[in-house]
Amino acid sequence: MPADMPSLSLRAEAAARGSPALPSTPVETINTMVHYYRGELGRMAGWRDRIDRTSNWAITVVAALLSVSLSTSTSHHGVLLFAMLLVTLLLLIEARRYRFFDVYRARVRQLERFYFAEILNPRGALATDWAAPIANSLREPEFLIGYRAALCRRLRRNYCWMYLILLLAWALKISSSSMQAQGSSGRDIALAFENVVAHAALGPIGGVVVLVAVALFYALIVYGSLRVDMSDSELTHGSVHV
Repeated sequence: MPADMPSLSLRAEAAARGSPALPSTPVETINTMVHYYRGELGRMAGWRDRIDRTSNWAITVVAALLSVSLSTSTSHHGVLLFAMLLVTLLLLIEARRYRFFDVYRARVRQLERFYFAEILNPRGALATDWAAPIANSLREPEFLIGYRAALCRRLRRNYCWMYLILLLAWALKISSSSMQAQGSSGRDIALAFENVVAHAALGPIGGVVVLVAVALFYALIVYGSLRVDMSDSELTHGSVHV
């Protein structure tokens, strides 16, 4: 019996059931892999573009509200606190998008590392189970990274710097005499701590409460920025990652 008889019988059976025939020759298999790789690459690029859009909006918010707050002494310092809230909202959205991006990136990297790299520079026999993670992910798609981990990773990559800029601007706003609505009759000097607390007040909320809340919020930011697990499987394979 010819060696290709089993594959021919499988194709005939699939055709009889009306289902797509599986590739039965090396050429068909390679064509399938190429088209699948292009499809996964397109989905990965699409989610990467969504991540970039969120980061760009966050940068735009920071720049716009910094301009509004620091351009005039009559502007309230609450504008900068509002900017922190908006940036946090965008960070939460971006962390969700990053989880989807990470799924498609993992599939693409699995193909590149175990299939295309071996084609370009073979280093030994191709492992028989290299495609199993991709097949399992296609059958039952699951996130590969938790929401908290995604949040911390995006915070460390981009958002910690935006938060730092907003914190410095807010500290300047409540501590510099020239940034206050009443202005300064003399040179720009740092205000006394009592005045800083008074200027940090936000409506009926006292200045001490606002200062403590901001301090706790930024302590959480620092913790999240340093909490990234660098032993992640993708981070251990090269330094080019998002």
